[in-house]
Amino acid sequence: MSCRVFYLSLLAISLTACSSGNNKQAQGSFDYQDTPESNNLVIPANLDKPKQAKKFFVTNEINHEGPIGKDMDIRAPSLVMPVAASSRVVDESGIAIIWFDKVLEDKDLLAFIEKVVIDELVEDNVGYHYIEEDTEVTLGKVIEGATSLKETSIKREGIKTAIIESEWYHSEVDVGWIFEDIQSAKSLRFRYQLLAKSHGRSVSLRVSLVDFLQTDERGGSQTMGPIDKQRAEKAMLNQLIAAVDYNYRVQQRADRLTRANEKLVVIGKNVEEEDAYVVEMGLADLWGNMPLFFEKHGFTITDLNEDKKIYYVDFVKPESSVWDMIWGDDVPTLDVSDAHYQFVLSAADELNQKTTVTIYNAAGEPLPIESLERIFPVIEKGLSFRDVF
Repeated sequence: MSCRVFYLSLLAISLTACSSGNNKQAQGSFDYQDTPESNNLVIPANLDKPKQAKKFFVTNEINHEGPIGKDMDIRAPSLVMPVAASSRVVDESGIAIIWFDKVLEDKDLLAFIEKVVIDELVEDNVGYHYIEEDTEVTLGKVIEGATSLKETSIKREGIKTAIIESEWYHSEVDVGWIFEDIQSAKSLRFRYQLLAKSHGRSVSLRVSLVDFLQTDERGGSQTMGPIDKQRAEKAMLNQLIAAVDYNYRVQQRADRLTRANEKLVVIGKNVEEEDAYVVEMGLADLWGNMPLFFEKHGFTITDLNEDKKIYYVDFVKPESSVWDMIWGDDVPTLDVSDAHYQFVLSAADELNQKTTVTIYNAAGEPLPIESLERIFPVIEKGLSFRDVF
């Protein structure tokens, strides 16, 4: 029974392969090509001409030399897909071009996109080389607001460019089951043109097909039809856009991990040389966020002095139940006595990028270094506001 299923499967595969048609071509009969046009209705001179509705009138001013029948390419038009963050296409542009606006503030946008192009070529095992220009660079319709698709010379004043050409991309179609034979081979070479505006926050990427070679049973060809050329260029551009989007996500994840692992709170000294916590946050921002810390860690604000940046709080160790541990709602508690405390905030540097937090007990004495070190794991996480922002 299994052998029979195997043979039927092979038969189905072979029938599918034989019946697969050209995806460029419509299915069915093309007899309409040979149907002669009907003659115009001739009205005798002694009769009135009937009224004609122009609602469905088709003008004769059309391209009579265009393809018909089997020569008609029925594939849907290819599109540039701006899936990467802050990417956009040029309206009504038939060329494979896209604009990227800056997303990562700490990265040079032109260098970032250029690296993505190089990395994709390396991943595809395709060589590349740079093209040097003199005083002008021709990039086609890369300036927004252009009114035509004609090649436009752009002066380099304040504009940075990079032009990369790939080596050959090769693809083959094999036929046969036991003994494979190459039915057709196709090779393409692309040019990647990058242009950054003078402010550096917008970069265009254009992909152009510069060389083509195809070999099949009919022989060799070095020309590609305009539709296939446009589809190849846009397919390559879409591949790069997806790569840019992926690299954005990788970099953003790395940035988040860096921030998560960054030590935003350390033990140091305040201006009075007393032991205190030093927080990587401006005085005003930390002052406004402190109530979130107090609420989550068992402190109750009883009074405050905004001018001197002092919070007067009472501490009662929160009670946690077994259900809090099961559901992950338990909060790390501070190992200090239930009592009255003062949290005094002050700027730690002239740029107001750091703030010291000094904790005083009910007697007005700063907590000793031993106490600060003991409760540091809870304080560091709490004053970093990792679970809030």
